Amino acid sequence: MARYTKAKCRLCRREGEKLFIKGDRCFTDKCSYERRPYAPGIAGRMRKKMSDYAIQLREKQKVRRMYGILEGQFRGYFKRADSMKGVTGANLLIILESRLDNTIYRLGFANSRNQARQLVRHGIFNKNGRRVDIPSMQVKPGDVIEVREESRKIPVILEAQEVIARRGCPEWLQSDGAAFKGEVKAMPTREDIQFPINEQLIVELYSK
Repeated sequence: MARYTKAKCRLCRREGEKLFIKGDRCFTDKCSYERRPYAPGIAGRMRKKMSDYAIQLREKQKVRRMYGILEGQFRGYFKRADSMKGVTGANLLIILESRLDNTIYRLGFANSRNQARQLVRHGIFNKNGRRVDIPSMQVKPGDVIEVREESRKIPVILEAQEVIARRGCPEWLQSDGAAFKGEVKAMPTREDIQFPINEQLIVELYSK
């Protein structure tokens, strides 16, 4: 499967804001964006006037990179969101937020979405009592996600449990760190996604 293998901190610098791709590191002085808050490359410090298309493209790239999704899959999510009832942009964000890897990250079982994706692929989690290894799987209300018994002493799992106290758990989820378990109480809403995203720009980009 194709995946991004280059330096991830460059993505935050390119989009001009923190995407929290590297989890806890993004909250420390080691964050590359804090040290160099400008685009990578020779012309990174130059101020450029952006066209409407460039603004829309950057917003799409920001969301895509934040959730760690490649272009083809992202476009597929947009088509699905467009066919659903309701507001297309909000539908798109709800679909992305409902991915299994993002849910695990939100529950505090991983320090970043990238780490959550890797843990899922290694079969670390059960969903409703069954082992799962597909990061893009969609969750729904009533789903119970837990760390498999034999995986509960993995250092990255234990470290991530300490982070959730600072990061907090969204209202649509219920996390029980002591039991290494979490439950999906409801589907996420647009209001649950606090990161500054202008999804209408993405809709305008794909509507051309």
